[in-house]
Amino acid sequence: MNSYIDMHAHLLPGLDDGAENSAMALKMLRQAQAEGIREIILTPHYKPMRHNPRPETVRQALYRLEELRDAAGLSVRLYLGNEVYYGSDVIEALQEDRAFTMADSSCVLVEFNPVQDYAYIREATYSLLAEGYIPILAHVERYRCLMEKKARVKELCGMGCRLQVNASSIAGKNGMTCRKNVKWLLRQEYVSFVGTDCHDDRRRMPKMAKAAAYVARKYGDAYCRRIFRENAAALIHGSYG
Repeated sequence: MNSYIDMHAHLLPGLDDGAENSAMALKMLRQAQAEGIREIILTPHYKPMRHNPRPETVRQALYRLEELRDAAGLSVRLYLGNEVYYGSDVIEALQEDRAFTMADSSCVLVEFNPVQDYAYIREATYSLLAEGYIPILAHVERYRCLMEKKARVKELCGMGCRLQVNASSIAGKNGMTCRKNVKWLLRQEYVSFVGTDCHDDRRRMPKMAKAAAYVARKYGDAYCRRIFRENAAALIHGSYG
């Protein structure tokens, strides 16, 4: 397998703590294409009760990046989403199109404080599902309340939540605890999506190939294809869920 879809990327310049400028964003696109990433859902942070870029500003940033991509002769296809930090106003923001779902789907990439209590995460999951959204829990390997009591992972998945892990965690770049957690999640086939969670062109780059090779070797080609490409493709084309 040598082509991937990255569904968690902070690559739009100047919107969050991701790419600092257009030059860095273009370099990250080059890195992604060289890595075998063919499509990217761009997921700038959306944080409730904060000043977030207006949707028009985000769309304009996408259009400018697409122009730079085309001028550079790159072919990576780009889509919009958000990484939404859950709060009381998140559902209203989604309903009013102030926050983006993933590539215009019903899926929402949602994150929490890594030490958030389970009752809060469970209630947030229920609230999103009740409004017709499919929550995708970002970098699930980081959440202490889930990794210390793994039956909670099964409960969330049974409710309809989907789980995303970072490719860097699979590759062992985020410490042994995250690596141990993500290996357990993969063994149980609880992972639905892998994303790079890239933020720059140096330390947190858009890298997937090493992680995909590991998953294919340890857990099989079919599962690797699902979580590195097929599920994200279905999401983009409106057939996931």
